[in-house]
Amino acid sequence: MILDIYKDSLEYSAKDWKTLVILGVIALFSFLLLPLFLLSGYNYRVVKTAVNGIINGRDPLPDFDDFVGMFVDGVKVVIVQVVYIIVPIAIFFIFAAIASQLSGGFAVATMAIGVLIALIIGIIACLMVQMGVCHMAYNDGEFSKAFALKEIKEVIDEIGWFKCIVTYIGLIIITLVISTVVASIIGFIFAAFGFSGLMLGINTSGVFLLGMLLNISVSMFFVGPYLSIFNARSIGLLYTIQL
Repeated sequence: MILDIYKDSLEYSAKDWKTLVILGVIALFSFLLLPLFLLSGYNYRVVKTAVNGIINGRDPLPDFDDFVGMFVDGVKVVIVQVVYIIVPIAIFFIFAAIASQLSGGFAVATMAIGVLIALIIGIIACLMVQMGVCHMAYNDGEFSKAFALKEIKEVIDEIGWFKCIVTYIGLIIITLVISTVVASIIGFIFAAFGFSGLMLGINTSGVFLLGMLLNISVSMFFVGPYLSIFNARSIGLLYTIQL
């Protein structure tokens, strides 16, 4: 089932390269915050399509329309993420503050316990964020559903905590592998040209620069958007397992 989710999401994310470019352009200006919310809003649409679809279905990529609605959805998603992640961060700083008032082994032990608790709560919070956004999308965007802790826990219980964690870890690994492989291939090609030029006594500084720029461009306009859709689709399909 998990492999089916990955396969579906990998294929789904590559349906339209124009969409990837558009998302890349939006990401380019994400430092202005407004585009950042639009990106979150678009990924939310991907999640919404997934939670209302089926694995290996024929769902289309969401359209770029109703930008106001997309922006509002993005704001809601970011708020959900911040609220959940604040909890483990707050726990960490509370233990850090307590440890700062102690000394020696007591301080180290307190900090170690704090890190462990914050890590466990952080993992739970990440799952709750993902399922919370899915739960909100499944309930027609009702914001309060993202914080319906009892309902979200029941969803995770139905899917299985182990399956959720394994799926999430798998997404992280796949994301890192794809990013690394693409960057390595481009880097290797331009490095080969560059070193060949050096052996022939040719100034190849421009080749290395071109390779770096191409790497950044491919990552921003294709790989990054592709992986963001892949992750959103995968989480949305994971949610459907309990339906």
